[in-house]
Amino acid sequence: MRYWIAALHCCNSLLIIISAENYGYFDKSNRHAFNNESGMHEFWRDYYGNEYGHFSNEERKNLRDKAKEMFYFGYDSYMKFAFPQDELNPIDCSGRGPDIENPSNININDVLGNFSLTLVDSLDTLAILGNATEFKRAIQLVLDTVSFDRNSTVQVFETNIRVLGSLLSAHLLIADPKEPFGDLRPQNYADELLFLAHDLAVRLMTAFENAPNGLPHPRVNLIYGVPKNSVTGTATAGAGSLLLEFGMLSRLIGDPTFESVARRAVREIWKRRDQATGLLGDTIDVNTGQWTSRLSGMGAGIDSYFEYLLKAHVLFGEDADLQMFTEAMQSVKHFLRRGREHCNSGLGDPPIYVNVDITNGFMLNTWVDSLQAFLPGLLVLNGEVEEAICCHALHYAIWKRYEALPERFNWKMKHPDVFFYPLRPELVESTYLLYRATKNPFYLHVGRDILNAINRHARTTCGYASLHNVLDKSQEDRMESFFLSETCKYLYLLFDFDNPVNSEDLQWIFTTEGHLLKVGEISRRKLWDSTCFDADLGLNYNVSVVRNCSRVALERTFGLPLRHKYLNQVRELVGA
Repeated sequence: MRYWIAALHCCNSLLIIISAENYGYFDKSNRHAFNNESGMHEFWRDYYGNEYGHFSNEERKNLRDKAKEMFYFGYDSYMKFAFPQDELNPIDCSGRGPDIENPSNININDVLGNFSLTLVDSLDTLAILGNATEFKRAIQLVLDTVSFDRNSTVQVFETNIRVLGSLLSAHLLIADPKEPFGDLRPQNYADELLFLAHDLAVRLMTAFENAPNGLPHPRVNLIYGVPKNSVTGTATAGAGSLLLEFGMLSRLIGDPTFESVARRAVREIWKRRDQATGLLGDTIDVNTGQWTSRLSGMGAGIDSYFEYLLKAHVLFGEDADLQMFTEAMQSVKHFLRRGREHCNSGLGDPPIYVNVDITNGFMLNTWVDSLQAFLPGLLVLNGEVEEAICCHALHYAIWKRYEALPERFNWKMKHPDVFFYPLRPELVESTYLLYRATKNPFYLHVGRDILNAINRHARTTCGYASLHNVLDKSQEDRMESFFLSETCKYLYLLFDFDNPVNSEDLQWIFTTEGHLLKVGEISRRKLWDSTCFDADLGLNYNVSVVRNCSRVALERTFGLPLRHKYLNQVRELVGA
């Protein structure tokens, strides 16, 4: 999983409006006490208030420039030492491509396909940084050097979100007549990126051939299709997170085929939700259509399935997507959520989303993974700002303890289960979206902590290295493409208030790889007739889909998003 929007979605419209109406952090009866001198003095004596309660404009701009420098240090090093290979080895200062000698090394081969991955994945980040010159040069390099006629076996999901999504995003930015990022059109550009995207999508489409249940095989060879004796188990997120990219391609070229197969996969997964709990498993067999794991959660293996249901509704306006998301989240809230009822009031443990058995909702383990840090951003997108604040606090507390986010953290043992940190973007992304929704300087402090820690522990001679172990900060010689396409991008946008992405006049959505798609005429345009068999989905149209348009009080932009006693509670939960 990965995503999202600067123009947020709520109340059947596309924009959350944050107002000064009180929302429970300070009672109305306490407003005058808060504003008088003694009340203000008492508040600022609090440790968290002193640390997080303000953020200077000068420091914000300095961090904006640091985030930009981080990106260019990694990008320039990739171009100097690694291009046209897929990734940079930032310690050895060399390039990395597929592991040809060991085809079973899917950790490498699922992502690297000999198509200059890091360059392709970084295209719209260059536009967002305002570098039209390098954007045009990069586009020309892609057109001159990138081909998908390669004997490479890659994962459909990763190639879709990293490569297809980036090509479509870059094409849309070039073709946008409003030119929000300036003139990005290369000389004599004639939609070549769109043709390249179409070529890749056709190759990925072979994953659906001989698929008895409409679910794509997890891997394809870009020339020969699904490999013989290929495994048939796939992640729910992998099979069900193609819709934004495939759907946008269909609407650009007027061919419903791509959107249709992606939609069918989403709906086939939906129809297999457990009849007792309504939950989805995290892995499924594409041939039998049966769950191969009974684990249901909000992290790895399932995360972006939920994300794409809501984002597909925002981008394409299809009501069935919203209905499925609403019903899915009702089951999630009922069976996965633990802790007190309200985020910012009441007694009880901090809210947390656990991993459960899909058949009965019984908890299966006591860990959260780093990909679950996407959840606060999804909740913001759905208008559930208070719930997002609590979810974010948990992951930030883990970050504060290690200055990194381990792949798995056992909250019962207060210790990582998996120590690796590959510079993932999910916590940064949620931090960015929470700041846009609340304008609370707390989240600027969080962004500063993350930026400084990455520079302190991951910066190398020629790039940024994954952390092999969050305890001793030992490094691993790999810089994954999402570091430039997402982590640096969201850090920059957090601190660049004037960026067109942050404009209230424009409405964007981010894919799960952080690629920018514009909500508007193109995304809502269908050049074909279609009939949706919603009855076959088992949708319950008696279920309310009223959007939660909770508003945050103006005072909350000067205080903590979460009361300090609850922040302390979260810190104690993770052993910080």
